[in-house]
Amino acid sequence: MDLDAYLQRLGAAAGHLTREDIVAALSLAWALYLAAVAVWIILQRRPPLSTVLWLLLLPLLPYAGFIVYYFFGPQRLERRRLKRLRSRAVVAGQAERARLRESRHDAPAAMRQMVTLGLATSDAPLSSAHGLQLLVGGGQTYESFIQAIDAARDHIHVEFYIYEPDRIGTALRDRLVVKARQGVTVRFLIDALGSARLGRHFLRPLREAGAHVCFFHDVKIGRRLRPVTNYRNHRKILVCDGRVGFTGGMNVTDEEDERVRDDAYHDVHLRIEGGAVRWLQMVFLEDWTYATGLNAPDHDLDALLPDAQPGPHLVQILSSGPDDQREAIHRMQVAAINAATERVWLTTAYFVPSEAALMSLTLAAQRGVDVRLLVPERSDSLVVTAAARSYFDELIDAGVKVWEYRDRMLHSKTLVVDDAYSFVGTANFDNRSFQLNFEVTALIYGPDMAHALRRQFETDLRHAARVPKNRPAWFGRRLGDATARLFSPVL
Repeated sequence: MDLDAYLQRLGAAAGHLTREDIVAALSLAWALYLAAVAVWIILQRRPPLSTVLWLLLLPLLPYAGFIVYYFFGPQRLERRRLKRLRSRAVVAGQAERARLRESRHDAPAAMRQMVTLGLATSDAPLSSAHGLQLLVGGGQTYESFIQAIDAARDHIHVEFYIYEPDRIGTALRDRLVVKARQGVTVRFLIDALGSARLGRHFLRPLREAGAHVCFFHDVKIGRRLRPVTNYRNHRKILVCDGRVGFTGGMNVTDEEDERVRDDAYHDVHLRIEGGAVRWLQMVFLEDWTYATGLNAPDHDLDALLPDAQPGPHLVQILSSGPDDQREAIHRMQVAAINAATERVWLTTAYFVPSEAALMSLTLAAQRGVDVRLLVPERSDSLVVTAAARSYFDELIDAGVKVWEYRDRMLHSKTLVVDDAYSFVGTANFDNRSFQLNFEVTALIYGPDMAHALRRQFETDLRHAARVPKNRPAWFGRRLGDATARLFSPVL
């Protein structure tokens, strides 16, 4: 049936309205629909670019655009945020218990504003540790995991973005199975996208041993349907008995184990022992409650949050995610760089900075701070690699020294500022980590960890080449780099 015939029948059904009347009515309805949806989107107060893109998209998808926006747009994040707030409320009692058990720690006067900012953006007070160890490479890190798991007597909490059913993944699983059979409570939380290769067969021994297994942002229509790529749980946490905790860049995969592969990713991780572990524990408990949809774990709080004597290392555990607009890790790193007087040495696997982060680096270099950036010559994402290169000229012109790591894939995520602030965690220096992923980072105050990170940075430079000013680049590469930069907000 053609349009004229359809309009004639519609007019007859509506009391012999003319074709012009019907077209006018439909146009008015369409205009009212666009106006109503536009007002709704504008009132969400999203970033201007995101708002404009959605406003342009909706007219291109008549009526279906509303459904797309509701189920896949920012509203979807808002529903997840509400669920996250409910999970946060559920574990509020444990959080308050952790605060009551926290000793009072006095940071040096020059660092107190940073401590206050960390508390305001991440709700984590300044804590301490009596043991801190920077772990370099998969061999050292995984052996430390195994030792902590074997020593556990009450509970083991595992949370990773990527957990592969390969050699190291199987070895750790088998250790967890043994501990679960011994009566140790094992909670195993993995991201549904990052760990998509984990199937029922691999997980069956864990479940049969009594371990609790859950996927973060799992899908309802079968395990093989990949969930959306945004809002990933990029955190890596291992907590044993609430006394020993780990976080950093390492996933559980042979790709990061140099004992198995000569081309294994180069990465670092952090082992923490002492009171600061309870704040890694709180991040895990909130994620577990959110992912399972259950009440807080039925577990003895004294076991989850054991007492710990104050230690010599001051630590603040920073967590951020798309559910929290405070962007704790982003703000804290920018604030630290802005406070730098001597050095800013940044290592990151993915460098796609926000405007604020880029400005902080260039300003620091221009005022005479020794700003160094170490990135992989070629990451596991060609688009991200190209986008990162697009920033090099601007950085170098401002005085930033840029190196490309050429030995293997560089996967570390560390930042050391002066002898005051050391960041080791899961967050890259990119928009995805700052805004779209769930991340966790340990901020260590004082010179000890700063010296360790400086030594590691200098060691890594032996396998890197400095990017020269006015480096030659053929037109195709420059065009590709500039094009990749257009996608920076979502990389």
